[in-house]
Amino acid sequence: MEAQFLYLAIAFCTIIALLALHRPLYQSILGGLLVTAVLYRIPPVQWLLLTLRVFTDWSSCSVLVSLYLITYLQRALEARNQIKLAQQDLNGLFHNRRVNATGAPLFIGLLPSAAAMILCGDIVKDATEGYLDRKEQAFVTSWLRHVPESILPTYSGVLLMTSLSQVPISKFMLGMLPPTIILVLLGYIPYIRRLPKDPGTEKSTDRRKDALHLVQHLWSFLLILTLILLFDMQVVTSMVVTIAAVAVVYRFKAGNLVRMARSAFEMRLLVNTFLVLVLKEFIGYTGVLEDLPTALSALPIPMYLIFALLFFVGGIISGAGGIIALGTPLAFAALPDGGMPLMVLLMCMSHAASQISPTHVCLVVAAEYYDVTMGDLIKKSIPYSLLFVVISIGYYLLSIHLF
Repeated sequence: MEAQFLYLAIAFCTIIALLALHRPLYQSILGGLLVTAVLYRIPPVQWLLLTLRVFTDWSSCSVLVSLYLITYLQRALEARNQIKLAQQDLNGLFHNRRVNATGAPLFIGLLPSAAAMILCGDIVKDATEGYLDRKEQAFVTSWLRHVPESILPTYSGVLLMTSLSQVPISKFMLGMLPPTIILVLLGYIPYIRRLPKDPGTEKSTDRRKDALHLVQHLWSFLLILTLILLFDMQVVTSMVVTIAAVAVVYRFKAGNLVRMARSAFEMRLLVNTFLVLVLKEFIGYTGVLEDLPTALSALPIPMYLIFALLFFVGGIISGAGGIIALGTPLAFAALPDGGMPLMVLLMCMSHAASQISPTHVCLVVAAEYYDVTMGDLIKKSIPYSLLFVVISIGYYLLSIHLF
């Protein structure tokens, strides 16, 4: 069993080493895939089947489709200056550059799609340009955009864990509030506070009008959220409906729609995202995640800490979704009285892990948007993820006495 984890460590180190040598992300992931396939002796025919699974499994394929569609929507909004105008509305409404840089990713993060990172990036980049470098901008965008993912039931991880743990969603959200605030502060204090409050524009004389204009310029995004939250529509379907509405409202001609369809097909972004999804399939095939609980159970530490490590290490390996599905039943069977404090701890662990996981698609999107390597982004995130882990364990030890 030890060899299985050693092989995985070698595969991950291969990716990190290639990124450190400034190789493109697709080459780094391909290197990790090849090492994984060789060390775990995955048959060549299985390579093809696992690769094709990205297209046959809708949960994976939908990531690529939604990424293309949100890029298309971005092109349409840019053609009518809607994002730029929304930025001006925010300046008028709050007249605070820090609010723009913090609020935009938190708000757009309500959309459960990796592609939302692109819309976040447009606003954060404009608010921080000249004050943060590209690596810092990528970190702020990625970190703050994911805060809602740790607490809101619009995300599958929260819904799955509440279902498996039988902890009421209201109790979980209440208990998760302090860690959520910590997540925001971990992005705000080191970077957002460096921004001047003054956005460099004149103060608004009519904030009510600015608020109305903000809704007018972001109505397409609000429509996506409404279709998802109120009508339980799939992300891809809601985007298709919204793009159709945008085409009608802004009166795009057929030629413009075709040109935007071509420009939205960003090959590098889609290929890199595809390869990360293939890597997840390869890791899933090895079965190493299923062996992780047995390996950690031999450690001479308290049971809650064993599961905290399980969710953190497993989250890095497979992303939050895989370890939540595998580990939650095990954790609540071993600690039947864990309740809300245990669920919050496990969610914090998986969330912190996802911010530094090579299999996390959102990191690919953020890195590509800001033209930095995924290694640079992960390196920026590691100290804050580890600090959040320590704070979360302390909060758990406190909460078991308070709740």
